[in-house]
Amino acid sequence: MFAELNELLDASPQRPERGKFTLLRDTRTDGSFLVHHFLSFYLRAGCKVCFVALLQSFSHYNIVAQKLGISLTAAKERGQLVFLEGLKSCLDLLFAEEEEQSGHPSPLQFISESTSNLKALFDFVRTSLTPADSDSWKGPVLLVDDLSVLLSLGAAPVAVLDFIHYCRVVVCSQLKGNIVVLVHSNEDSEDEENELVVNSLCHHSDLILWVEGLATGFCKDVHGQIKIIRRVSLELTAEQDLVQIYQYKIQDKNVTFFARGLSAAVL
Repeated sequence: MFAELNELLDASPQRPERGKFTLLRDTRTDGSFLVHHFLSFYLRAGCKVCFVALLQSFSHYNIVAQKLGISLTAAKERGQLVFLEGLKSCLDLLFAEEEEQSGHPSPLQFISESTSNLKALFDFVRTSLTPADSDSWKGPVLLVDDLSVLLSLGAAPVAVLDFIHYCRVVVCSQLKGNIVVLVHSNEDSEDEENELVVNSLCHHSDLILWVEGLATGFCKDVHGQIKIIRRVSLELTAEQDLVQIYQYKIQDKNVTFFARGLSAAVL
C-alpha cells in the first residue's frame, strides 16, 4: 500500500472503515496502481478479501503485491484471500472444463449462456465473504478489477448494475464490509453502455478516486492527476461533494502525490 495515499484519504489498516463503496475510475491512463494499493491495504488490515480479477493473472498481482510487502499466495493459503482468476475461468468455460471438474457452475457462466445473468458471480461473492463461525477477520471486502470487462464479455449494463447493487446489499449493508471497484471511462467514448455504468456507479459511491492522464500528454515527472471525491450525501441535498485534486508520480514500489504544479522537477 502507499502511505501517502493513506494520508490523503485519512485511512489506516489499523482502523479500516466499514460499509463503504469506493469507485476507482481511470481516464486516458491506467489506474491499476489503486487496485494494488487497496488489495495490500485490506490484507494488511486483516480483512477477508474476495478479489474478482478480470484483467490480469494471479502471478501478475502476486508479483506487484510482493513489492508492497504482501504475499497473495500466503493469504490464499490461510483463507484470507479468495481469488477469482477471470482469464483462466474464461478459458475453462470455452473448453467446458471447470463445471465438469468441480460439479459447480463457473462464476462467469453467463459467457456461455444466452442471457447475461450474473447470479452465479454474485453467489460466488456471497459464499466467499459470508463469515464462518471460526473466522476472525475484521470484515469482508469485495475488490473488482475491472468491472468494464464484464461488459466486454457480453453482460448487459443493467445486469452489471444489478450485480453491484446486490453485492452492496450483502457486503456493505448486511456484513458491514467494503467494496472497491475499478472501471475505465472516456467521456469522449462512443461506448454508451460503459459510460452508463460508470455514471450510475458515481451516483452511488461513498468515495471516488478518479485518475486522469495529463491533458498535455506524457511527462516523466508527473504521470497523471487524481481527484478524490468524497460524497457528502448520497441523497439529493444542497450539500456539495468534497473534491481534492493532486498530481502523482508512480515509482517502482511507491506512488508520490503533490499539489498541482509542485512537482519536485518543477521546483
